[in-house]
Amino acid sequence: MTHLLARPIKFIVAAAAAGVMLAASAAEPIKIGISITQSPPGSVVQGTQVKDGVEIVKDMVNKAGGVLGRPIELVYEDNQGIPEKGRAATEKLITLDKVVAVTGGHQSSVCLAEIEVAKRYNIPYVNTNCWADAVRSKGYPQVFNAPIYSSRVAESIADTIVKLGLKRVVAFCENTDYGIGQAKAIAEALKQKAPGVDYKYETLDRAGKDFTPAILPLRANPPDAVLMVMLPPPAYIVMNQLYEQRIAPSAKTWLYDSSGLADYPDFWQNVKEAGKYMLNFALYHPDMKLPSLAKQVGDAYKQRTKNDPNRLIFQAADSLLFVVDAIKQAKSTDPNAMIKAMESMKFEGTRGQFTISREPGVKYHQMVDIPSVTYQITEVNQPTGKTLLIEGPGIPLSTAKLLKPAK
Repeated sequence: MTHLLARPIKFIVAAAAAGVMLAASAAEPIKIGISITQSPPGSVVQGTQVKDGVEIVKDMVNKAGGVLGRPIELVYEDNQGIPEKGRAATEKLITLDKVVAVTGGHQSSVCLAEIEVAKRYNIPYVNTNCWADAVRSKGYPQVFNAPIYSSRVAESIADTIVKLGLKRVVAFCENTDYGIGQAKAIAEALKQKAPGVDYKYETLDRAGKDFTPAILPLRANPPDAVLMVMLPPPAYIVMNQLYEQRIAPSAKTWLYDSSGLADYPDFWQNVKEAGKYMLNFALYHPDMKLPSLAKQVGDAYKQRTKNDPNRLIFQAADSLLFVVDAIKQAKSTDPNAMIKAMESMKFEGTRGQFTISREPGVKYHQMVDIPSVTYQITEVNQPTGKTLLIEGPGIPLSTAKLLKPAK
């Protein structure tokens, strides 16, 4: 009798164990790789903001039940803002951590290294903040782009230069793919829109501490504007040295930033008076009309950090949301199914609704029609919401209220 009962009992136990294993498998996290700068020499501030943005979205998605009944797990790698480190980080995320997609990239030279790995392994890669045209123009089917791109920024900067009536502009750009690429793109845009504008750019080393040899010659012949195409921390040093030498901002010379410097949480503690009167090309202003999702993410960020939200928080949020939506629409984490979904879906993110361009060149796999604004800082320590919005979606450039120092 005992022998006869043993078989069904073993069968029941085995079946129960199999059921537990299947349930565990169904609830296994979906791993998504995040390659960001978490230590120097890269922009650690940007890396921190990207992490905040994706963590907020991860929590929102998991609180709502995850995706395909499974929670999202973010796996981080520190690329230090170095292309070789980014390449190694992406390789590890894909081959060892078995992530289904990689996102978080926020420095163009690093993105350019990482997308080669994503292409080789056929894993979706969502660029969070790399502006370089080259990231798109390679035409890799695995690569999708959440931020604006350099030649589009250049067109906007050139339009504003023309509308402001500037005749002579000097740009300081950092010695990276982003800095040099953007400075050249602005030169090309001005050649097309206003060939009479005298525009020159000078390349500065990101590792530099003293930029006065490049700045001092401007005292004898101040330009109409000094254009910043640099990221912190060297951007802050250049701004302070321009201010100390009374070159810009001044009654003669605008200080015009094209890199979103005022978005950084440490902006005011590093620049103080040097930031007053600066004109800013930006991708976010509190007066912009954005979906309710942006308010949810912005409120969560403010509660998390005590800082006001900025474009990088929203770009990071959209990058992860885009991956999540692709998994939902594909009903799979298979890379080919995800890529197909990414190419064809209409994506509703924090910054609005986007379609994905399949046009070859700089628009390839680009979220199209990303909104931008121009505003002026008029006081030290001024919150973005209190700045003077002079141009934006549906708002033509208004120069009447622009302020300059008395001297």
